[in-house]
Amino acid sequence: MTTTEYHFRKPNKDDGAKVWQLIKDTGNLDLNSSYSYLLWCEVFSDTSIVVVRKDTQKIVGFISGFIHPDQIDTLFIWQVAVSASERGNGLATKMLLQLLDRDYCEKVEYVEATVSPSNTPSKRLFLGLARKFDTNWKICDYFKAEDFPQTGHEDELLYKIGPIEK
Repeated sequence: MTTTEYHFRKPNKDDGAKVWQLIKDTGNLDLNSSYSYLLWCEVFSDTSIVVVRKDTQKIVGFISGFIHPDQIDTLFIWQVAVSASERGNGLATKMLLQLLDRDYCEKVEYVEATVSPSNTPSKRLFLGLARKFDTNWKICDYFKAEDFPQTGHEDELLYKIGPIEK
């Protein structure tokens, strides 16, 4: 697949239900309320992205993110989702690069995300981003399993990538 087969754009509230379904269909991400995805697609659209496959008009990728309120040079990535049919095409990396290239993110020097130890694709994504920008990365404890109200949730490690020079 080439990027010409995809359309990368800011999400809007009309995408919220489809994004919720995409997250649900991945089967490996925490599924939040449908309301939260409507909110992400509407309020945080400048720091989030959807990918639409041109031939089917189906949303096949989504990243939700926000500028950290206490660190305005940091883009925090909350969730990264790629449809199973599109995995292995570098879509997650392309979405991240497009987000970082937006005018809204021109002051971003760091990317942060929490990643559970078993989430190998996310670990590869963020460490690959550090390699792509030839920059530093740091991994540290963030949320412990016992911090979560339900049992069975893994620890979440904080990945910090940067500084990024665009």
